[in-house]
Amino acid sequence: MDDLKNIIAKNLVQLRTNAGLTQLQLAEMLNYSDKAVSKWERAEAIPDLRVLIRIAKIYNITLDELVSEQIEEPLKPKMNLRKRRTLICLLSVGLTFFIAAVIFTVLYFIPVCESYAGFVFAVAPLASAIILTVFSAVWGSRKTTALACSAIVWTLVVLIHVFMAMFFSTEKVYLFYIIAAFFQVLIILWFALRKVK
Repeated sequence: MDDLKNIIAKNLVQLRTNAGLTQLQLAEMLNYSDKAVSKWERAEAIPDLRVLIRIAKIYNITLDELVSEQIEEPLKPKMNLRKRRTLICLLSVGLTFFIAAVIFTVLYFIPVCESYAGFVFAVAPLASAIILTVFSAVWGSRKTTALACSAIVWTLVVLIHVFMAMFFSTEKVYLFYIIAAFFQVLIILWFALRKVK
């Protein structure tokens, strides 16, 4: 059993270093702590079978190669989970602005709507902020979720400002910014107090 621990530990260190990953990065990909990865690499513990299978998939090798004495040629891991999620978020935001551009183009050729077609680009950042908040709530950290919620508040205020500038007087639009500032303080307090347990 100790031999198996040592073999797995050696292979884990070799694969991780060849892939250019830190223990923390590998731990995040596996949804484990970096302390657990450190124990595995020091041969103090063996990951369970499900984790070993996930590690083999990350490094694009078989489970047999992972637990055998010699790894032939370590391959680069598949795209980092964080990078993949970031790419999905960026593509979603890009799609939002693409849809806004299509709507703008359609409205621009309608004579009645032509002068207001640009308003679509004031709505697109708010829609993007909402999308990022949803992704952040599912995949992100407390900090990214707080930033995404803040983006909703400020893009909404800018949208109101643009709307007021188009249709009404903008003399007292600063009141909306004051309200947003108070709301921003509430967001900061909410996420700060959730951290304290």
